[in-house]
Amino acid sequence: MNHRTLDYDKLLVDFKQLLKNNGLKFTIQREVILEMLYNCNEHLTPEALHHRIQEKHPELKTGIATVYRTLTLLEESEMVTSLSFGAQGKKYELGAKDHHDHIICTQCGSITEFVDEQIEQQQHKITQALGFLMKEHSMQIYGICHSCQKITP
Repeated sequence: MNHRTLDYDKLLVDFKQLLKNNGLKFTIQREVILEMLYNCNEHLTPEALHHRIQEKHPELKTGIATVYRTLTLLEESEMVTSLSFGAQGKKYELGAKDHHDHIICTQCGSITEFVDEQIEQQQHKITQALGFLMKEHSMQIYGICHSCQKITP
């Protein structure tokens, strides 16, 4: 699933403005972080993102601190979202995707995205019935994926 509600050019303009508003310079390293998130179909830890950047662009010498600072800024501005894995840290994805929910394996950490219109409709019915104005929501289902079930006794 890689449906985008924003095209990359618009996202880049917003990112440049975000940097400017925060007194930061636009650098190729920061752009590569955004580009990697945009083109990725996975949820990445900062370390995994850093590793991919090092593999694809070793000449940039992008530091892990730059990755962390950029992800924090992007998350605070809601351009990226994260899923927390407690002591294992966070995994990030670009926030410009269409709405979706997550199934998360508690053993291997794999994340599967899904959309179910019946669930979405039911959530709206419940909030309306309770007189609650829903602004946003996220659903995370935790369990053991099919692969891990095969190796778990």
